[in-house]
Amino acid sequence: MFNLPEHSFYMMLFVTLLLVTASVARLLLKVKNPQTDHTELKQRIQSWWWMIIILFGILIASPTVATVFFALLSFLALKEFFSIVPTRQADRRVLLWAYLAIPAQYYWASLNWYGMFIIFIPVYVFLFLPMRAVFIGETKGFIRSLGTIHWALMLSVFCISHIAYLLQLPVLNEQAGALGLVLFLIFITQFNDVCQYIWGKALGKNKIIPKVSPNKTWEGFIGGVATVTIVAGVLAPYLTPLTLLQGLVAGALIAVAGFVGDVVISSVKRDLAIKDSGTLIPGHGGLLDRIDSLIYTAPLFFHYLYYLHY
Repeated sequence: MFNLPEHSFYMMLFVTLLLVTASVARLLLKVKNPQTDHTELKQRIQSWWWMIIILFGILIASPTVATVFFALLSFLALKEFFSIVPTRQADRRVLLWAYLAIPAQYYWASLNWYGMFIIFIPVYVFLFLPMRAVFIGETKGFIRSLGTIHWALMLSVFCISHIAYLLQLPVLNEQAGALGLVLFLIFITQFNDVCQYIWGKALGKNKIIPKVSPNKTWEGFIGGVATVTIVAGVLAPYLTPLTLLQGLVAGALIAVAGFVGDVVISSVKRDLAIKDSGTLIPGHGGLLDRIDSLIYTAPLFFHYLYYLHY
């Protein structure tokens, strides 16, 4: 079982207090505006409670339990991706090998085997899957199918697996422990989504990419990046080995990457003419709807941190 470091404990407590505040605010809104339908807001907050309880419980349990959890997260994300993006009937056996890459990728992470972790999916799986598809003998739609499968693996498995690897890095901030790295990444990523949404609602006028995401504005983006950069700079020395200045850079990196991850998955949904990637999380949609930003922020934050301190 993890020895819960002091700073990580206080960070968990802080997140819990934020959720309590959000819950109270929703109740006040209901009392003030009883005629307004707050069902979606209620579902979102309830879902956040469940997600935070599950995440915190798993992170506290042990590195092994956390690694298995993130592997399961990758499996569900990959499954959801294949459920919304068309694949060929002939590719069933190829998809099986794609799923089998998940336990292997997370096994390398659990061993702290950086060399194999970093090349397994981008090199070995990338080369193996087309070979397996060739032996099926179906050439129609070959390029589109393999492109879809490879891209899904990179987003759902390779990118997300970097979160599990953070738990294996040598602890350089004893007061935060390995948990601090994961808490910092996830909190700043999700906080960025909230900040960009709030700034956009408050000041947003100039749309960035209206055909992809009509609600995204330059005011929301810039306001979110500025807010998140400052907050990350303050939290970084508290939860990670990063200095204040390095934390500011990490915050800007996460804010921009989170925005890109959001609009990339939005582009996928626009192409498929669907609103949500699924219905797994009430009030949020599918799993990909919830981790879209994290898909981009996890590997970029990991390699930024790894370059500076490992």
